[in-house]
Amino acid sequence: MRFQEAKRIEKLPPYLFARIEKLIEEKKAQGVDVISLGIGDPDTPTPQHIIKRAQEELENPANHQYPSSAGMLSYRQAVADWYDRRFGVQLDPESEVVSLIGSKEGIAHIAWCYVDPGDVVLVPDPGYPVYGQGTILAGGEPYYLPLKAENGFLPDLSAVPEDIARRAKMLFINYPNNPTGAIATKEFFAGVVDFARKHEILVCHDAAYSEIAFDGYRPPSFLETPGAKEVGIEFHSVSKTYNMTGWRIGWAVGNSGAVQALGRLKTNIDSGVFQAVQHAAITALSGPQDNVKELCEMYRERRDLVVDTLNNLGWNLVKPKATFYIWVPVPPGYTSTSFAEEVLDKTGVVITPGIGYGQEGEGYFRISLTIPKERLAEAMSRMKENLGPFFEK
Repeated sequence: MRFQEAKRIEKLPPYLFARIEKLIEEKKAQGVDVISLGIGDPDTPTPQHIIKRAQEELENPANHQYPSSAGMLSYRQAVADWYDRRFGVQLDPESEVVSLIGSKEGIAHIAWCYVDPGDVVLVPDPGYPVYGQGTILAGGEPYYLPLKAENGFLPDLSAVPEDIARRAKMLFINYPNNPTGAIATKEFFAGVVDFARKHEILVCHDAAYSEIAFDGYRPPSFLETPGAKEVGIEFHSVSKTYNMTGWRIGWAVGNSGAVQALGRLKTNIDSGVFQAVQHAAITALSGPQDNVKELCEMYRERRDLVVDTLNNLGWNLVKPKATFYIWVPVPPGYTSTSFAEEVLDKTGVVITPGIGYGQEGEGYFRISLTIPKERLAEAMSRMKENLGPFFEK
């Protein structure tokens, strides 16, 4: 028996990578050593001092009961203290910080707090798919803002039609950016604040990659911008910074009304983050940060390997200053999907077609740097040996 799905589920876009996943399984069945550069999941372990704290807290019976949906005050205080040290941003841990089961959960749910059926949400394209999908699940209509190379992959807010701006309830932005690796200037953030004030729009900044940066660059928080806390919230987590993607803990901070609205929603649909994990996150945020520096140096080496190899093949890429992604134009004559299939067929290397991140991602592919350097070097060697004839200068 097949039951009628809700319209909100029917509106969700189809899974775009199904064909490539089928080809991957075929390659593996043929005995090909497939190397995946597709998933943005850190490949090195969580630092040992964080694991040790979690192990200790597992033994404490006080952590075996339901946690608070908003998060322990000590955890929210640790987030506030980290924001003060890192960005010079002062937050009230009681009213301006809420815990999340990973930042993805909060990003998906914030639209439920502010979007009614027919409302518009401004969504970057290409972008993290959850921005648009969370909007659809809330009954809203995504209006996609093209991120173009000629504009530094920043949205042109002045190009948003006035009638769309009037209907818009929220704006998602994400810098450093996934998938493009682009960074935002303080001037851009200031323009976002002005735009949000003019149109009474809640800004939702996804800052997941703020600590993965290179060459002396230190990405700012959106909340550093004068007036940002009046119009926006910021989503972040320990996932990428401390190799804790599977631990599922993050936060939303900023505008107290938005933070508390998200907290009210969460009290009705989840029971918070396991307290032992919260204690581990406190240790991550407040403990030594040497591991973060080592992580960035590791990703920098991998970035240089990939960009230098691709440039030797004929591309003309600039090394990104942040994130662990390389965003690359496909060669002439290919779509993002057809090129990904060509690379997989000829090299056994998996790259992610840009179309998976939105229509404006067509014409690009993404490489993730989250595999060991020796495997990354093998992938680059295969591309150099098998794709060279297509990219002669």
